[in-house]
Amino acid sequence: MSFTARWFLGFGIFLIFCGVAGYLSNPAGAKTALISGGTFGGLSALWGVLMLKGFAWAKLAAWVSTLLLVAAFTWRSVVGWMAYAAGEPKLFAASLITLMLAASLVSLAVLARRAA
Repeated sequence: MSFTARWFLGFGIFLIFCGVAGYLSNPAGAKTALISGGTFGGLSALWGVLMLKGFAWAKLAAWVSTLLLVAAFTWRSVVGWMAYAAGEPKLFAASLITLMLAASLVSLAVLARRAA
């Protein structure tokens, strides 16, 4: 079983859990956390399953979706930490998004290392 495939399966599950946690922390204002965590988590897990089944193009799809996640999480974490610094109660959201950014960066490293 490919390490990269297993990693992306776990990464997808992690993103889904983070989306649920973000939603549960603020059900009125964090519906997008559930949608984005579920969507990209599902896609990342799917890439892992497809890699396990031998679909080479799934690695390219994993690269593209993870790069999009890094861009989105970088932007959202900066916005979240700025809001927290301004006194808004955004510590949990900013921390969660930063954790998701870190996991996405590690996922890119996994892809890069396995491509070399």
